[in-house]
Amino acid sequence: MQFNEDLLAKTDLNLLVVFMVIFREGSVSRAANFLDVHQPAVSGSLACLRQLFDDPLFLRTAHGVLPTPKAERIAQVLLPTLTCIEAVLVGDI
Repeated sequence: MQFNEDLLAKTDLNLLVVFMVIFREGSVSRAANFLDVHQPAVSGSLACLRQLFDDPLFLRTAHGVLPTPKAERIAQVLLPTLTCIEAVLVGDI
């Protein structure tokens, strides 16, 4: 199995963590609080994610944000992937 090193080198992989926290929290503000950053930083990351995936990813509601169908599919793939990366980083492999 191969991966595109060029694409990965040009992509801020921290954006994927921000994506998953927004997905889990259902709120940009709560995600910012969890990540211990200001809300505009998370909004900026979300703007980059929207461009990267060519999708709004999350739609505003009165109580936070709801994932789009594409965001649901992305999260379904990312969660086990990030869990495996975490296992590598903590030595559980």
